[in-house]
Amino acid sequence: MSLTQEKVNQAVEILKEQKTDMWLTFVRETSGVRDPALDFLIGAADLTWHSALILTSTGEKIAIIGNLEKDGIQRMNVFDEVLGYDKSIRNLLRDTITRLNPQQIAVNTSRDNVHADGLTHAMYESLKEYLEGTPYADRLVSAEPVINAMRGRKTPVEQARIRKAIEITEEIFQKTFAFIKVGMTEITVANYMHNLMKEYSVGFAWPEENNPAVNSGPNSPVGHNGPTEIKIERGHIIHFDFGIKYEEYCSDIQRVAYVLRENETEAPIEVQRGFLTVRTAIEQSRKAMKAGAIGNHIDTISREVITDSGYPEYPYALGHQLGRVAHDGGALLGPLWEKYGDSPNQKLEIDQVYTIEPGLAVPNYGYIGLEEDVFITSKGAEYFFEPQKEIILIKG
Repeated sequence: MSLTQEKVNQAVEILKEQKTDMWLTFVRETSGVRDPALDFLIGAADLTWHSALILTSTGEKIAIIGNLEKDGIQRMNVFDEVLGYDKSIRNLLRDTITRLNPQQIAVNTSRDNVHADGLTHAMYESLKEYLEGTPYADRLVSAEPVINAMRGRKTPVEQARIRKAIEITEEIFQKTFAFIKVGMTEITVANYMHNLMKEYSVGFAWPEENNPAVNSGPNSPVGHNGPTEIKIERGHIIHFDFGIKYEEYCSDIQRVAYVLRENETEAPIEVQRGFLTVRTAIEQSRKAMKAGAIGNHIDTISREVITDSGYPEYPYALGHQLGRVAHDGGALLGPLWEKYGDSPNQKLEIDQVYTIEPGLAVPNYGYIGLEEDVFITSKGAEYFFEPQKEIILIKG
């Protein structure tokens, strides 16, 4: 069974669980505006004309598409019924929906999850027009709960790909730590990591311009910024934020190193204290991550460890879901800030994958940000890979 078939079957079970009669993905010219849900429904394929991909809680899997693309979709063996048209989807779509008679039609609109918001405004208006005069025009609801569950609950195949991506990421980190020398620029280090990615034949989890982020010392801009010409010096913390894509699934890892001064054998106490604070925040929040826990509550645990230790709170969410993209899924380990909408109020579920990434600045040394990737089991959150428990020391 292909991963696409596996995810479509999973979606049908989610519809049953949520008591939603139908999920409709309605698209056109997907090479221009691509609904994120298509990755799970038709893989990397594109659709040209108005197309409707329908799944129902009773198990129907129907694709209504232009005739020129009918054969390609049939060969995927995902949809049991592939209906083609030449001039207009209108009548075929109306007749199919009338035949199925759903009480709710979940469509891809969402206020809080960009990956569940693929239906454009114009296509929504077209759909309403096509259903005008039927009771179904008033039965459209958001598919956000369906998509959140499908994207979030990683199958064994998905988890295996994420695990492999993380393993490769860790190997690249280890080679990079051995490569770093005093006097190198952040850009030099990033280019070395890019070359290693080519050797491993992997892609970028986010755009290469700021992947990896390499921050050396206290003056390097931390965030979604690219590496700079700042040179690595003794006494610098070096912070990395790096993620790769392996077979369409991502890693997202942050690591920290310290460049020893001539007379040092360990990092200064201020740096050690900052590192221990971040490690404690990660571990305490991880221990609280269980199915049914609310994302905001997990964020609060970590945030209080940081602030109770005398550091400013980090200006971002503690963690996000991870999958086909670095920022995946709907639930968030985050504060109740307006920009995050209702995402922090969602509950954690078994088989979801999250990052945990608190951080803090150590004055005069640089930024300490660690990011670990975990998956939710019936027993709680487990690391995919051994977390960073000690500061990596670079002799230079």
